[in-house]
Amino acid sequence: MELINDLQRFAGSSVEISIKDEQGGDQAAIVKKTLKKVQLCPDQTHVRFYFDDFYFLAVPLGSDVVETETTWSAFEKTSGLTYNIKKVQVL
Repeated sequence: MELINDLQRFAGSSVEISIKDEQGGDQAAIVKKTLKKVQLCPDQTHVRFYFDDFYFLAVPLGSDVVETETTWSAFEKTSGLTYNIKKVQVL
């Protein structure tokens, strides 16, 4: 539960989200969204970053995490994906 409390600093913030693979292949574009809330999924295997009441990004809890005050990055070994969330200033 400490993880979720720590990630609450992103709730209500504008963020840039990117997902990259470890091979450096085709990458999805960086998406700018406002995070509504952060919570565990019902089976407590993933953390969910909600953009509204329905849509969310789920990141496996077993991921290796690196974070700063404004960024959170999680590398999931099985898939080879890195999930990046970065707070951004709204102009």
